[in-house]
Amino acid sequence: REREREKRGIIIIAQTSTERAEKSCAPSPSGPEKRGRKLGTDRLSLSPRIDRSPMAAGDDSPLPATIAASRSVEKAFEEAAASGALSLANRKLKEFPRTSRNFDLSDITHADLSKNRLSEVPEELCHLIALETLSLYHNCVRGITLSVCNLQALTYLNVSRNQLSCLPPSLCQLPLRVLIAGNNKLSCLPPDIQGLVTLRQLDVSCNELTALPTEIGQLESLRDLNLRRNHLTTLPEELAELPLVRLDVSCNRVTRVPVCYRHLRHLQTINLDNNPLQSPPAQICTKGKIHIFKYLNIEACSKTAPEEFERPLRPSGFNGCLSDQELFPARPYGGLDSGFNSVDSGSKRWSGNESTDDFSELSLRMAEISRDQRHLREERGTPAPVNGEVDQVDFIVGNV
Repeated sequence: REREREKRGIIIIAQTSTERAEKSCAPSPSGPEKRGRKLGTDRLSLSPRIDRSPMAAGDDSPLPATIAASRSVEKAFEEAAASGALSLANRKLKEFPRTSRNFDLSDITHADLSKNRLSEVPEELCHLIALETLSLYHNCVRGITLSVCNLQALTYLNVSRNQLSCLPPSLCQLPLRVLIAGNNKLSCLPPDIQGLVTLRQLDVSCNELTALPTEIGQLESLRDLNLRRNHLTTLPEELAELPLVRLDVSCNRVTRVPVCYRHLRHLQTINLDNNPLQSPPAQICTKGKIHIFKYLNIEACSKTAPEEFERPLRPSGFNGCLSDQELFPARPYGGLDSGFNSVDSGSKRWSGNESTDDFSELSLRMAEISRDQRHLREERGTPAPVNGEVDQVDFIVGNV
């Protein structure tokens, strides 16, 4: 028995030694295979399998961009149906989403589709008859559909920063109060613009306008007119019939301001910068509205503008020359200039205590007017005034 035990021990030792020798001769597994054996995964596919199906995605996993965008648009329509305000701004839309048919948008009153890639006004918007404000700012719109006339509740329209070359007549049939069409390619305004009788603000800045239609004088409610950065060379006299509060004609090619603009009694701000002005001179225009109006009133008193007295303007209560009370109804001391908006910061103000070049020009001007009237009377054979009286010439004096 002891011998048998010894033989078995020898055999076991021999087997273990051979196994160790085989293991030492075999190539050692690489790092990924060793990790794979430890993890119990297949040697051929070391990465775990991933289920790409949408159902396998958890709540925290990111969705594809198209699915997220569609869900975002649907959410916007849901909120619009509940609140009445549709916001689809800055979504790179090339057309109006077709999913809008699944929602009731009949009560939408505000729509914002700014900063997209729309090439035309969506037809779907023209069926929202309750729409009051519409913003298509910063798109690629090249034309406005004729069906826009269906929006008979629209009061605010922003189509700035597009590629419009004209405004359709159908647009002038809307009850707009604000129309912003700046930064386009407009070369003219339609004569039908006179249909916008409720318009209070018109912005057609940064376009290619060369002239304004005379029908613009029919906009009886217009308060704010922005004509900045166009190609205008003349200003229509019909603007004098409007109750304008703000007028911006800067960065154009205007050389003359019509004398009848002195009738703009409600005007608070006028901007004539960057124009080759000759009448009034640029030095006067830079001093502000009061100086411009004084100059225009002096021009109206001279014989150089007789047509201004014959022209029947809508505010028929004005005389040929406006008095201090008419020009400055809210000032108890007449036409005293405060020096506000002057380039010399008030160092040269029009006052009775100082003798300036402006007043010397005024004196020379009035002397020429008196001399011309005397010569004209002599040529016509009109008798001289009785008792040495001279004809009264109305002009503006800045004395208190």
